[in-house]
Amino acid sequence: MDELKLYTYIAVFSTFALYFAIAWWARAGSTSDFYVAGGGVTPLQNGMAIGADWMSAASFISMAGLIAFLGYGGSVFLMGWTGGYVLLAMLLAPYMRKHGKFTVPEFIFDRYYSKTARIVAVACLIIASLTYIIGQMKGVGVAFSRFLEVDYGLGLGIGMFVVWVYAVLGGMKGITYTQIAQYVVMIFAYTIPAVFISLQLTGNPIPQLGLGSTLADGSGVYLLDKLDMVVTDLGFKEYTTDNLGGTLNMFAYTMSLMIGTAGLPHVIMRFFTVPSVQAARSSAGYALVCIALLYTVAPAVGAMARLNLMQTIEPVAGQNLEYAERPQWFKDWETTGLLQFEDKNGDGKIQYTADATTNEMVKVDRDIMVLANPAIANLPNWVIALVAAGGLAAALSTAAGLLLAISSSISHDLMKGVLTPDMSEKSELFAGRVVMTIAILISGYLGLNPPGFAAGTVALAFGLAASSIFPALMMGIFSRKMSGKAAVAGMCAGIGVTMLYVFQHKGIMFIPGTSFLGDMGPDWFFGISPNAFGAVGALVNFGVAFIVLQFTGPAPAHIVAMVENMRIPGAVSAAHDH
Repeated sequence: MDELKLYTYIAVFSTFALYFAIAWWARAGSTSDFYVAGGGVTPLQNGMAIGADWMSAASFISMAGLIAFLGYGGSVFLMGWTGGYVLLAMLLAPYMRKHGKFTVPEFIFDRYYSKTARIVAVACLIIASLTYIIGQMKGVGVAFSRFLEVDYGLGLGIGMFVVWVYAVLGGMKGITYTQIAQYVVMIFAYTIPAVFISLQLTGNPIPQLGLGSTLADGSGVYLLDKLDMVVTDLGFKEYTTDNLGGTLNMFAYTMSLMIGTAGLPHVIMRFFTVPSVQAARSSAGYALVCIALLYTVAPAVGAMARLNLMQTIEPVAGQNLEYAERPQWFKDWETTGLLQFEDKNGDGKIQYTADATTNEMVKVDRDIMVLANPAIANLPNWVIALVAAGGLAAALSTAAGLLLAISSSISHDLMKGVLTPDMSEKSELFAGRVVMTIAILISGYLGLNPPGFAAGTVALAFGLAASSIFPALMMGIFSRKMSGKAAVAGMCAGIGVTMLYVFQHKGIMFIPGTSFLGDMGPDWFFGISPNAFGAVGALVNFGVAFIVLQFTGPAPAHIVAMVENMRIPGAVSAAHDH
């Protein structure tokens, strides 16, 4: 066994042993443990767990890859996902924690006094969460297949089993403490390689500063200027210009990600695990710090990975790398199918250009950039192994949170709340575990056979949450008169118009004018891409709800009183009725 494989096995399996041990120690004995960890998590612990929940495979594996290829345009992910937490901390989490229930559909049921509203909320939650989980399962499969050198399907199966053990056994309690461990693994796995590479390229050990520094080769050229020169020489757009299809699309994209973040149920659920409203606010602050530690490093990782990749393939301007002399990391990723070369002119050299007719790098999957970056930069094997463990921790932590959101919405909201209200706590706990097992199997199948409309994107999940759940929560807290019928109509209209738009353009994913993500359709609504359309869906949701409200009349007096109580600081919160 070679040294890298040995280090990788040690890093991956020791972290898995830690997750299993935590799951056994923190196993859930009641529905309160299973859904909200008994409500006894401290703000700092919750902040770290939220950080892990948030730093999904999309953040850890894909985001820097997107920034690497989009350049300046990739900043929408940083602004949208981070800004969403500010919205969540200020506008939603404290009020929902004060109300004191387990799940988002349960809050919607209480606020809109309607079982129909609860069922619609469950449907919206499942649609958004399943779409999101496809990306996590792809991340699990990619990381396992590369680092354990097994088939993609087998890698996915191993990942499903690991999630099943600690999510089904521990519920929210097990997931919370596992996610704290995963956060520590992830932040070290992300920042240590970034420090090495920043030091190597610029002489500055702080990646955030290295991004704006001059190169360490004594040329006096700034790193970003060098990257612009390298990519434009090969026909690509400048790295430091907007590559996202115009100002309106960029604004809509950022807004969709922002309000989608604030409406994602698996994130909101984390705020029900702390003992008080003040603790909910504090944990949001800690979460922002924890997330910022990774998110401020991501632009540096993306830019440095792109520069390293380009300079490896074309080490000297005009002189391409001989394919026979390609480095080991290149061969390793070729075996996964995520990196593909085709010798179009038969000269045995790798020609990488923006022109599709002459470009011989026919596939460079952006999801490989973070995982491949340490090997491209010739970092020590233990650093490469650490990144493997971090990538797996990222995908597993978010998958667990999403699965719990799906499980609780079906067992607690649909079965206990609507279909079988007399269900005992023991039966509900058993049903929650059975539903989670089924959800893991379905998500694994979708990871193996991702539907075309969701291929490679989690931005769509944010659009679905933005267009359905976020407006219902906002109106529930800040509009005392909003009625149940109006809210149901708004949710159905918002998610309906967003899904219709996405399915209509299902062949066109992500961003206009970029060959690796699809070209702009002739009939895009004001040039807004499908993955940015959640912001429009949210406006439709708000508009339809307020129009229907005019015809159905306002909410009854006891609901108005409940909303007023929820919004008064220091007033007694609604008691748990479990």
